[in-house]
Order: sequence, then C-alpha cells, then structure tokens
Amino acid sequence: MGFDQAALSAILVAMLAGFVAGRWRYDIVAMAGLMTAVALRLVPAEAAFAGFANPAVVTVAGVLVLSRTLTRSNRFDAVAERLLGGVSGLTGQLLVLCGLAALASAFMNNIGALALFMPVALWAARRYGRSPALYLMPLSYATLLGGMVTLIGTPANLLVSRVRAGTTGEPFGMFAFTPVAAPLTLLGVCYLAVAVRVLRPPAGTGRKVAQEANDGEAADDAPLYDTELVVAPSSPFVGRPVAQLERERNARVYGILRCGRRLFGRMAEQALQAHDILLLRVGVAALPALAASDGLIPPGAGTADGVEVEAVVAPNAIIQGSCAATLDLEGRFGVTLVAAMRQQRRAEGRLADASLSVGDVLLLHGEPEAVRTAAADLGCLLLADRGSGDASRHGAELPPRRAAIAALVFIVAVLLAALEIGPIAVVFSIGVLVLVAARCLRPPEIYEAIDWPVIVLLAAVIPLGDALQNTGTAGQIAALLLHGAGGSGPHAMLTLLLGITMLLTPVLNNPATVVVMSPVALGLANGLGVSPDPFLIAVAIGASCDFLTPFGHHNNTLVMGIGGYRFADFARLGLGLDLLVILAGSLLIPLVWRF
Repeated sequence: MGFDQAALSAILVAMLAGFVAGRWRYDIVAMAGLMTAVALRLVPAEAAFAGFANPAVVTVAGVLVLSRTLTRSNRFDAVAERLLGGVSGLTGQLLVLCGLAALASAFMNNIGALALFMPVALWAARRYGRSPALYLMPLSYATLLGGMVTLIGTPANLLVSRVRAGTTGEPFGMFAFTPVAAPLTLLGVCYLAVAVRVLRPPAGTGRKVAQEANDGEAADDAPLYDTELVVAPSSPFVGRPVAQLERERNARVYGILRCGRRLFGRMAEQALQAHDILLLRVGVAALPALAASDGLIPPGAGTADGVEVEAVVAPNAIIQGSCAATLDLEGRFGVTLVAAMRQQRRAEGRLADASLSVGDVLLLHGEPEAVRTAAADLGCLLLADRGSGDASRHGAELPPRRAAIAALVFIVAVLLAALEIGPIAVVFSIGVLVLVAARCLRPPEIYEAIDWPVIVLLAAVIPLGDALQNTGTAGQIAALLLHGAGGSGPHAMLTLLLGITMLLTPVLNNPATVVVMSPVALGLANGLGVSPDPFLIAVAIGASCDFLTPFGHHNNTLVMGIGGYRFADFARLGLGLDLLVILAGSLLIPLVWRF
C-alpha cells in the first residue's frame, strides 16, 4: 500500500471516528477530512469545492425546498387522519400510516415526509389510547424505506447515480431503483405493522394513555419532561417534605434552588419553603394537574391565555447548542418554555440554561400565532396542541389555492424528470422559481428550507469518493474482500456488499457510506468481470437501511425523545428489518439487474 492509499485510508478512519464520537457536526467532520486530503495532495486543490456544483447536490437542495413547501399544506395529514379514522386496529393503522409515509418519502426528503405524518401518528395514539412509541419508530423506518424507491427519494440514490454516470456514461433514471426498492418497501411496511409488538408497552399502558388527559397521570412508558415550579407562600406544601409532593403529584424532584443556591443532600427529606424553585421531571400529561393548584407556579403562569404546544428541534434548527436564556423566547416571540425533554440526557441545572440539540422536545406556551412564528424562526417542528389535542401544522399554512399550485408544480417536476425532458437539477430549480413566481414561496424561505449541513456534507464527500477511486484505494479494498471470500461468486459478493453497507450506514450516515462503498462496488464488479449495476443498486439500498441506531439518520433521532425510546429499542425492531432487506434484496437485485 502506497503513501496515497495509506493516507486516504487514515483520513477515512479518522472521519469514521469523528462521526461515531458525535462531538462535532458531521458536515464539519467531512469538511475537515476533505481539507486534510487537499493538504496532502490526495484531492487537487482546484477540485476541492467542485462538489458544490455537482448536479446531485443541486438536486438535493431543490427537493428540500419543494418538500418544505408541501409540508406547509394540511392536505396530506387531513387525508391520513380520515383514512386512519376508519381503522381501529393497530396493524391496520400502521399499514395505512407507514404506507402513506413511504409513498411521500419516495418523492420528497425523508425528514419532510416524517414531518408530514408525525402529527398524524400522535393524533392516532391519543385517539385510540395507545403509546406514541407504537407509531413513531415504524413511521421513521417507513420513510427511510420509501426513500429508496426513486432517484430523488434520498441523497444516497443521487450519489450512486452519479457514480454510474462516471463509469458507464449513463446515470440511473428516476424509477431505476423502483423494481427492487418498491417490493422491499412493501415487505418492510408489512413487517413493521406486525413486528411493532416487540415495542409494546407494559399491560394497561393504553388505558392510561387514554385517561391521562383527564386525570393527569402519566403513562408508564410516557416520556418525561424537565420543568420548574415556584413554591408560593400560600402553598400547602410549605413545610412539608419533598417526598409528599412527589407521591401526591406523580413527579420527581431532582433539585431545589433556595435563595439562589442549590440544595444538596437527600431530596426526599427536604422541607419545602416559600419561594423555593423546584426542578422536576414529570410526564407532560401530569403538568397541568401539577401546577393547577396548591400554590405551585409554573413558567408562563403570568400569561393565562394561549396554548401549550410541543415542538421538536429539527436537524437544521439554528438553536442547536443554544439555550432558552440566550434565545430570549419571551422577549422576541412572547413565548415561554414550560418544559423540555432532552433526549434522555441527565438534567442538572435550570431549564433555561440547558443546551438544546436535535430531537429535543420543547413544550412552548403562548398565543398560537406566536408559537408558530417562534417554531418557524428557530427551526422546530410543531407536534401537538396540548389544549385541544389536535395536530399542529408546521409553520404558516398555505392558502388552498397556493397549496394546490405547490402540489401541481411538484408533480410536474417529478414527471419531467422521469421523462428525462431535461437535467433533473435544472427541472427542480425551475420548479423552485415557479413557486416563487406563484407566491407559494418567499425568497428567504428558499434558504431556510435547505438543510445546509447536508449540502456541505455531500459537497465534501464527493471529492473524497473520487480520490478513493483515483488512488486505487477502493480497488485494494475490493481485492481484500474477494480474497477473503475465497473465490465466491457474484451472488455471494452482492449479499456481502449489501450487509457491509447496512452495517456502515448507522455510523457513517448514508451519503458518506455511498462515497466509501460505491468505489468498492465497482472494484468488486471489475474483479468478478460482471456488470457494476447490481452492486451499485446494493450500495444504494444498504445505505438507506439505517434501522439499528437512533443517531445514524436524523429521522430516528427526531422520534427518539418523543417516543420515549431507549437505544436498544431501535435494534430490537430494526434487526429483523435489516435481515429481511438482506434476504429479499439479495434475491431481487439479480433478478432485475443482471450480472
């Protein structure tokens, strides 16, 4: 192994370690890897930023903007609610919900599809007295499955198409992935509707979910929020021990601030005093009963009007790393942070001082319009109105006429791309301009809709993928795999490639996985003397199958806190789905794409 190959391998290993550590954003890790490769002359300096002009990157940006416009229409979730309203069984509801989400995800980005249907899932959980955990993880996995179906469903497919264009001169078409991915998606949705029983909460939880809004009692598996209450001088709990409050109000006090200082010792034995600030962890349904009486004053108590709405911190939210105190929610928006669920991280200090990250769920209090404005400006997805139980919409809704125009523009753009009337990047860019001209989209919203870390990640890994192939590193990895497989045939190597790709994507994310594995796929095809197409399809399928961890894909991160999942829950449901995709995929791919 020469210097170039060894250096590039070391860079990729370091990037892998950076992705796994999670201390830095993935776009920063990718850009650091690219700059290191440029400094070592593994990537020509003039090609370092060529990724930003790549059609795949431009197409992803266009899909993100068009998807964002569609999520501002309530047409999709209204239809889903009507369909779910006629189906009471959990299996039937999941078939409908996951099927619709997978279909939407085939033509828009995965996060946008999840944002469309997450309020519907929460609505169904409340209406039928079930835990949200039974809906949200299957929903997330269904959007990942649906993204495999078309060229624009996920960046992984676009990157694989780019690799094929560079190898054979022809990219994959809009529906080139569909003959394989559509049956896999259908099988996956059926599996999720049945296998979700492994996530079933303890017996009786469903009844508690149905009753919790009435009696304020949290379900056994309900996610817990951190909040604060001030003990008023008139409270009957003054002079009483903390243990009594915890027992009577079904909450856990993890801290007390008295005269600006934190109390230490056994919390349960502390006697409460007037003006104490209590730091509590409690089920969100128990919050109203906790603060309704007894002189316990919650945040936002001075503004009785308004609603309490849950909002989740999205991947492109500008508030990541910030806290409520620095955001000045009350001064800027007239909104109060009532409680927060911070991805099962241990709470220590004040609610307003907690650093926020992707997937954190915030309970905001304020006027409906103020809450919507705050969520849109901060990059959060609205989930549900606690006052009415109805699903909230994501930002300001489009009027019916403009919503219809937005849907029509999206459909026409997809059809033009499918018919190859013009380059797909150009078609979607024109679609964005049409939306602006039709006043369905304001120019500033174009930049707000684009997930810039994803764009930077894609632009950074594309030159690294080219370097993998140009330096011969990918060929050496392929040779090692062929040697280790002991002369196995194409079918066995295809299955091995699919399995390795699926194991890598939870820690690398799908664009980086495609960049690493696509050149290896080409090397395997060359070594076996067969067509590279089946191997590239296997890479695209495997890179989209992140069903083992909550951090490999943003959709899994978003539902983790809301559903109250533990880390192992993702593998508990996802391992069987991975095995299903490997078995069915290794049979389907050679049938459609001959070696």
